[in-house]
Amino acid sequence: MNLRVKLSALLSFALCTTLFAQQRPVPPPDLPPPAGLTPAMSRTSSAIRPYGEIITAKAKTSRGLFVIHRIDDKYFFEIADSMMHREILVVNRISKAPAGGRAGFLGYAGDQIADNVISFERGPNNRVFLRSISYQEMSRDSSQGMYTSVRNSNLQPINASFDIKSLSKDSAGVVIEVTDYLMGDNEVLFFSSRTKRSLGLGTYQKENSYVIDVKGYPSSMGINTVKTHLRTPPPVPGQPIQFGFLTSATPATFELNSSMILLPKVPMQPRYFDPRVGYFSTGYTDFDLNPQGVERVRMITRWRLEPKPADVEKYKRGELVEPQKPIVFYIDPATPKQWIPYLMQGVDDWQIAFEKAGFKNAIFGRVAPSNDPEWYIENPKFSAIVYKPSDVANASGPHVNDPRSGEILESHINWYHNVMNLLRNWYFTQTAAVDPRARTLRFNDSLMGQLIRFVSSHEVGHTLGLRHNFGSSSTVPVEKLRDKAWVEAHGHTPSIMDYARFNYVAQPEDNISEKGLFPRIGDYDLWAIEWGYRWHPQVKTPEEDRVVQNKITIEKLKNRRLWFITESDPDDPRAQSEDLGDNAMKASGYGIKNLQRIVTKLPEWTREPNAGFESLNELYGNIVGQYARYIGHVAKNVGGIMTTPKTVEQAGVVVQFVPQSSQKEALLFLNEQLFKTPRWLINPQITDLTGGNPLST
Repeated sequence: MNLRVKLSALLSFALCTTLFAQQRPVPPPDLPPPAGLTPAMSRTSSAIRPYGEIITAKAKTSRGLFVIHRIDDKYFFEIADSMMHREILVVNRISKAPAGGRAGFLGYAGDQIADNVISFERGPNNRVFLRSISYQEMSRDSSQGMYTSVRNSNLQPINASFDIKSLSKDSAGVVIEVTDYLMGDNEVLFFSSRTKRSLGLGTYQKENSYVIDVKGYPSSMGINTVKTHLRTPPPVPGQPIQFGFLTSATPATFELNSSMILLPKVPMQPRYFDPRVGYFSTGYTDFDLNPQGVERVRMITRWRLEPKPADVEKYKRGELVEPQKPIVFYIDPATPKQWIPYLMQGVDDWQIAFEKAGFKNAIFGRVAPSNDPEWYIENPKFSAIVYKPSDVANASGPHVNDPRSGEILESHINWYHNVMNLLRNWYFTQTAAVDPRARTLRFNDSLMGQLIRFVSSHEVGHTLGLRHNFGSSSTVPVEKLRDKAWVEAHGHTPSIMDYARFNYVAQPEDNISEKGLFPRIGDYDLWAIEWGYRWHPQVKTPEEDRVVQNKITIEKLKNRRLWFITESDPDDPRAQSEDLGDNAMKASGYGIKNLQRIVTKLPEWTREPNAGFESLNELYGNIVGQYARYIGHVAKNVGGIMTTPKTVEQAGVVVQFVPQSSQKEALLFLNEQLFKTPRWLINPQITDLTGGNPLST
């Protein structure tokens, strides 16, 4: 395909591209444990023996969530009666992974491979049952018939059963043997079926697997195992399956950690989701809220931040107070030392946002402790930034939450080593025309460190519950992005959660410094944290909380810089990835001017002694891709539909078309910058060295 055809295809691509939001599995609400068991569950009662006959003097004991006993190669759990029917969160992660065989972002040490909620209960015939707890449907009013109906239609599945070997010494608990369960293959403690499919894992090889240890900690426990599966390489899409494909499986051995955390007996009071502020959510179907139907309840995911009891009155008076439990991210000890301060700073940068919500010293980045026996990288009691020796050019900020309330319990940010290559390419392509530091293939540690800090802050934002705000940058007038004093004071976008990487509108003559080129935590981020984390002691229910929040939100959103526009709207030109400013035509025009400057210097700026032209080819491809983005930003204005969520108490329209004048401006831009061949992009100095198919003159 020649370059003219490629360029003509850009418009079609831009008009047809659909942006998908991040999706998180939606867990279900709290239901009481079902009463009774079906006859099929019964079997001959096992004999309960004296405690000393089961837990002998040879036992090595660890105390925590349960009492754990190891006798030779057998494992026993001593479960107190008070722990029966308590919800327990189980999070499973890879501790060590085999080389190769990874599936994109999955398959590295530290990766989460499953999570679920379970409970134990005593059943008939001297047995203990392990149930998976579902929260998909809920009825909270036990005085109504619907409560019984919902309960009867939501029997929690039994995943395993165990004979009671003995009663505890004080008869206030039971002893069960879990050796076979730990040595087996199940989705509660090990790989989920979805993860197995992604990694190509098949038959479990019990003979090549074993238990390393089981350790107890206060309110938690950790199970470490080695699991071996036969792995078949996934077929290549579009190619026929070769003979022998199913017999080409080879063993793949993983070291896994399964951590069990006791969920709070009383869940945190939830805060309901509001489409005007960008938070991830979890939810359930509620049969009580609407007496003539059902409602889908959505709760935002957020950490539990509450004042210490002694500071409640200070908080009410508006004084900054420390939370009972701050948010702490530990840096993986495997992280290269020169990047640790920047990753920590990316966490600490959120301090100012939590001060808007009334909390000081609410969040910290810290070096992993070396003297805490309970700390290990997979333990879900601790949040961490996990450094992965990967060629994946990315980072991600997932989190694990209590499905009953949306309370975030922990996060393990995935930090892939090759994200630095992505940062180099972004910064070179968008700012080399105005920042001399970007005109090289290898940035100095100071510049790369600041780029790492920016991505760290962005990913931490996700772990705090924040979604992307692709519309934030659209609230900034384009010409302000060239105003040195203004942009250095306010930043080029009000949100670090926007995909507005760097200020590509700035021109060389503007003399704008790093402060006006880099994203930072901005006005929207401060407001979003205040919205999600401000504690309202006067409200007693989430419904009352919603009323208070709505009044505050209506008033705050009179400031356009606090707007949120979802990343999942394919029709709204304000909500685009990698765009800047309130006018895509003006912003893209400035961006193209900078690309024209870079292209002429590209062979010089990518030259390295004793090296070929791979880097020149890579960065030239990035420049072509950046040009395609600019065309796409403009094209989305043609026929665009803008949606601004509102409640009935707010004035103004919700849905409107892009003004006719903007659509005409977009078409004129496309005619000038796309339909007239952009010959500046066809540089023989580059294509003679890298190949390609330039147009003949």
